[in-house]
Amino acid sequence: MTDLYGFSANLTDLISYQEGSVVSKELIGKEKGSLTLFAFSQGQGLSEHTAPFDAFVYILEGKAEITISKEVKTVNYKEGIIMPANKPHSVKAVEPFKMLLVMIRA
Repeated sequence: MTDLYGFSANLTDLISYQEGSVVSKELIGKEKGSLTLFAFSQGQGLSEHTAPFDAFVYILEGKAEITISKEVKTVNYKEGIIMPANKPHSVKAVEPFKMLLVMIRA
């Protein structure tokens, strides 16, 4: 976990792309929620899965294809999307992109 308390930063500068990979960096990890940065190289993604908590994704750079319950959404730079708890979802990089994942566990 990165110690950013009281520290101002451009979130896109805190994580880098790695060719052929998905990179993640947890900023805050608490019992009731977390903030995690992700960097996806083009064509990479997270396969369909479910989570028992609501989650919010905000695109910091690039473009993603996010599928929720078989409905495909293109989410662009400076856009966000809510992924409801217990609904199957997946993420795919249409182009390299970075996102902030906010997970609420309460």
